[in-house]
Amino acid sequence: MTRPEPVLAQGWCALSALHGRIEAHLERALQAEHELSVREFSVLDVLSAQHDGEGGHFRMNQLADAVVLSQSATTRLVSRLEDRGLLSRYLCPTDRRGIYTDVTEAGLALLDKARPTNDTALRQALDSAGQRAELAPLVAAVRATGARD
Repeated sequence: MTRPEPVLAQGWCALSALHGRIEAHLERALQAEHELSVREFSVLDVLSAQHDGEGGHFRMNQLADAVVLSQSATTRLVSRLEDRGLLSRYLCPTDRRGIYTDVTEAGLALLDKARPTNDTALRQALDSAGQRAELAPLVAAVRATGARD
């Protein structure tokens, strides 16, 4: 059995560590301020960008890909958010097999309140991680990616 290149493995470990640190910081902030998990925030955020044009609505498998969850986990998460009145589901008007999900007014209001918390927590997590030599290049890459948008 061959071992991965040490540099490649170290890079992956650093990326994994950065992701874990950021996600944990975001989770604490969103839970404390809005009783919202990172995944719940992500689903609301992704679905809030839908539109009525061609390809403007996500099917469940597309949503699962966008928030990096399995389709079954995404379905359970959407059900929990629907139970909280933050999402609503309806049949696709052109394909009765398809089910779309929209963010409700309550969901949009919560998302609007949670966005600044998420942004602040993300900046804090990146600032903290950027102090670690092994994570600094990755933090710089994340910031450079955001600057291009």
